[in-house]
Amino acid sequence: MSGAVWDLTGLLQAEVKAVLVELGQPGYRGRQIFQWVQARRATTLEAMTSLSRSLRAELASRVVVSRPAVARAQRATDGTRKFLFTLGDGEEIESVLIPDEDRLTACISTQVGCPLACRFCLTGLMGMRRNLSTAEIVGEVLLLQDQLGAAERLSNLVLMGMGEPLLNFPEVARALRILCDPQGANLSPRRITLSTAGHVPGIKKLAESDLGVNLAVSLSATTDAVRDQLMPINKRWPIAELLRACRAYPLENRRRLTFEYVMLDGVNDSAEDAKRLVRLLRGIRCKINLIPFNATPDLPDRPSPRERVDLFQRVLGDARLTATIRESRGRDISAACGMLRVERERGTPAPSAPEMAVADAARRVS
Repeated sequence: MSGAVWDLTGLLQAEVKAVLVELGQPGYRGRQIFQWVQARRATTLEAMTSLSRSLRAELASRVVVSRPAVARAQRATDGTRKFLFTLGDGEEIESVLIPDEDRLTACISTQVGCPLACRFCLTGLMGMRRNLSTAEIVGEVLLLQDQLGAAERLSNLVLMGMGEPLLNFPEVARALRILCDPQGANLSPRRITLSTAGHVPGIKKLAESDLGVNLAVSLSATTDAVRDQLMPINKRWPIAELLRACRAYPLENRRRLTFEYVMLDGVNDSAEDAKRLVRLLRGIRCKINLIPFNATPDLPDRPSPRERVDLFQRVLGDARLTATIRESRGRDISAACGMLRVERERGTPAPSAPEMAVADAARRVS
């Protein structure tokens, strides 16, 4: 590690302590610095006033505290806020703050773009640019906290923004460990939800980890033929294999998996689809979020009529499945589910075909 420059934003508390010990400092200095960066959200060494001037001067050439930069902030009529963040290399991501009665949820991104090309999601139109680093994911959350008012407090975190979190599992897992450290941001794993399009090896890795976060699975179809068209990842891990991984997923008492189901007019919203969904999910402790599709000119589908969504929900309820309709938030600023996208302003290669992207992603992670 000698001579290296460390980004404190992306280091676990034990790693910060190790850096300080290597510099001949007592370990408790590492704990202090970790608290400054993660709990107090200091962005400069000068702000760390409990450190001596000489130590700050010594650290100046050895550490940095990175943060994305706010390029644009928008507020929807319902109070939802969307942020465009610029990363250190000029790439950009979008993140959202969603108020809901006594909760305030941060929806964060884990990749710049996404390789999975789900038919109902604008992010897929960007293609895959790169994964976010641990420091970028943590910095994204800390910067969102910086945007809060004095009376606001972040209560929930959802990894449902740009990208497939399980295709960036090592960095995502490290970031969550940092964010959940009691001496840092101190987020509760029970209030964190990781959403996947159905990356089965990643689900198994999450199951074997001790992260303790909630898992949401985007299903959105009840047959492979339809899901192949909506979510090309299904060609690699079809519904039966995906649900086997879900059935094997360990759940603590009173915790459930969440299945997300985007409602598309005439595609996946019939009463027969609802009955098939009941049969598919039999025996899985779960709840279902029915998500009205947010139509845009760039996507081919239309939202299901509300009466069909209501009927779908009733069929599930009659089978004693818990099903809620997730109302769109922030739609007027394109902050709702499936609407996050950074327009390509720089000359970049076009994304590969969805099947090629899924295969390549699978090779990298599985």
